[in-house]
Amino acid sequence: MRIIDAHAHIFPTKIAVKASESIGDFYGIPMSSDASIESLLKGERELGSERVLVCSSALSPKQVVSINDFIHAQMQEHPELIGFAAMHRDMEDFKEEIKRVKKMGMLGVKFHHDMQQIDIDDPKQYPIYEAMEEEGLALLLHMGDDRYDYSAPEKMVKVAKDFPKMTVIGAHFGGYRRWQDSIHNPRLDNVYYDTSSSLFMIDNKTAERFIDHFGPDRFFFGTDFPMWNPKKEFEDRFMKLNLSDEVRQMILYDNFARVFNLD
Repeated sequence: MRIIDAHAHIFPTKIAVKASESIGDFYGIPMSSDASIESLLKGERELGSERVLVCSSALSPKQVVSINDFIHAQMQEHPELIGFAAMHRDMEDFKEEIKRVKKMGMLGVKFHHDMQQIDIDDPKQYPIYEAMEEEGLALLLHMGDDRYDYSAPEKMVKVAKDFPKMTVIGAHFGGYRRWQDSIHNPRLDNVYYDTSSSLFMIDNKTAERFIDHFGPDRFFFGTDFPMWNPKKEFEDRFMKLNLSDEVRQMILYDNFARVFNLD
């Protein structure tokens, strides 16, 4: 089967171990690896991924440009990588940065509102979303941590309705540890979901119910590297779902390729 990993994180090698440990501490989950580009490429080769969406989160405005420069450099060196930019609500020249990352060939912007401690539907976010929609950039959202309310599923729904021309991706089945809320989201034409960091916690029948409810054409396969080993996430979790080969191929590759016009 053809595979696109639609959710992975990378950091410069010199901070990859520390960054991975920080992510693990935030969630209380040991990482499968460090988040270096070397570790990512090794894991994706073992899985057999053809393309990999890579991203990182800016916890302050001053981190945005350096993160985006790093991701772009890796895209240039490794053509199989699909870059999603970082952004922060308090970045003053966000419009210029949105235009810059679009010219760099990035396909979207990733926000981790729980770590940034910013509501998805904060009014200060809306000018950024407007600029993204104008440039045709997708919005990838970390979703639903039940310790906070920043990324509550209903806030993603509000933004998706307010920006109907923007592709919105709700990570983690639309609500990490808030799946009982996200499964009640309305089915919107511009909203998609990824499978990352969910299958380790929800049972197979619940995951299958999600896919049936929203439709298999609404899902992308994602590993959330370095949270999980890509090959194990695929073999030990995703492939254990009771799905037809046709549906598996849709989620693993076809849906993402269609939405983002990839070969």
